[in-house]
Formats: sequence, C-alpha cells, structure tokens
Amino acid sequence: MKRQNLKRKRKLISSISDIINSVIPVFSSWYFYLGLISLIAGMELTFASQTYLYNYTKEGKILPMLSDIILDNLPFYDVALFYDLFSFVTIIVVIIYIVHKKDYKSIPYFLLMFGIIEIIRSFFIIVTPLGNPPMFIGSHTLFNAFSKYDLGEYPSGHTGSVFLCLLMVKDRWYKWIILFCLVIIIVSLLLAHAHYSIDILAGLLFAYAINSFGNKYLKMFKLDRLCQLSDADLKPPVT
Repeated sequence: MKRQNLKRKRKLISSISDIINSVIPVFSSWYFYLGLISLIAGMELTFASQTYLYNYTKEGKILPMLSDIILDNLPFYDVALFYDLFSFVTIIVVIIYIVHKKDYKSIPYFLLMFGIIEIIRSFFIIVTPLGNPPMFIGSHTLFNAFSKYDLGEYPSGHTGSVFLCLLMVKDRWYKWIILFCLVIIIVSLLLAHAHYSIDILAGLLFAYAINSFGNKYLKMFKLDRLCQLSDADLKPPVT
C-alpha cells in the first residue's frame, strides 16, 4: 500500500514537473505577453464601447431595434443562464484541452485570437449601435458581474468566441463538446431574445475570418509548431 502511494506521489510530482517545464518557455516568450496584452485590450475596449452606448441612452437617445423574422416567430423563454453558463463551460473545456494534450505552446495564439475578436467586436458595437431585441430582460444575475451593461448586439460575442474555440482546438472529441456548447448557446440566445439572428451569423463569420487570418499571417504565435526553440528564438524578430 505504501509503495502504491509512493508511486502515485512520484507520478504526480513528475506530471507537475513536466507541466512546469513545458510552460516556462511559453512564459519566456514575448508572443505570450503580446497575446495577453491583446486580450486585455480587447476586453477593455469592449467594456468602453458598451459604456459609450449606455451613456448614449442616458442622454435620452434611442438605439434602433431591428425587425427579425426568426425572433418575431419565436416565443420568449427566460434561458439567459444557459448561454452564459455554456460559454463558461467552453473556457473550462479549452483549458482542459491544453493541459490534456500538453498544447501549452498554443496559449499565445489562443490569447491573441480572443483579443482580436474582442477588439473587432468593440469597433462594430460603436459603428452599429443596435438596441436590444424586444422582450430581452437581461443576463442572468449569476453572470451579471462579467458585463456591467447588457448592450452591444453586433456581432454576438458568445457565438463568435465559442466558434473560435471550436476552430482552434484540434482534437475531434473536444470539437464535439464545444460544438454541443455552441448549439446550446445559439438556441438559448434566440429563445431569450438576447441577440438578433444577424448578430449570431456575424459572430460565426467573424470568428471564421479571424481564425483564417491567424492561420495565414500569425503562425509565429503558434509556438507548438516551432521545434526546439531557445528563449531567444521565442522573441519576435527585430525589424
């Protein structure tokens, strides 16, 4: 029994050591910090754009609502919890995927892609200031802390971010899990009248375009594709 416990401890220590040794080169890379900065910038810009719309409405101005043939024919259900919950589940699934597949060197690329989609979304929130669909009553109280204002329709951040995860993970089973989450999110967004159908479609298209752009022009952030890099090699080239 003692031998088994000793073996388990050694195996655990070995696993932790492997993770640390795999993560250290990533944290030593300037690409990691560039990806992190882009994510933080995207989140801040999204918050700023939502704040802009909030102040816009506080001045007595009205945000336009769209006529949506899908929403007009869908009954309202208070299922706001589901699209936030399954978005959170997707984040957990991606983290498990990275650890399980030891795909730590993809972290900078993941951070960058999430940052880019948020930056682009913040821009379109300003230039297409749409009001919330009729009957939308707001996000579930459990997730209200993640977004101060329920504003900013186009494109759908829930849909775009989760579809981006689906495109970036490589394992088939993880793709199926994220696809399941994506379907639940889209259905619940429509049933809760939280987004127009054009917002959801735009979220999918934006995510696909950003991922295609990243695969073509931002491969240097995919550190897992580079072989036996030293810390100096992980730094961006000086121009």
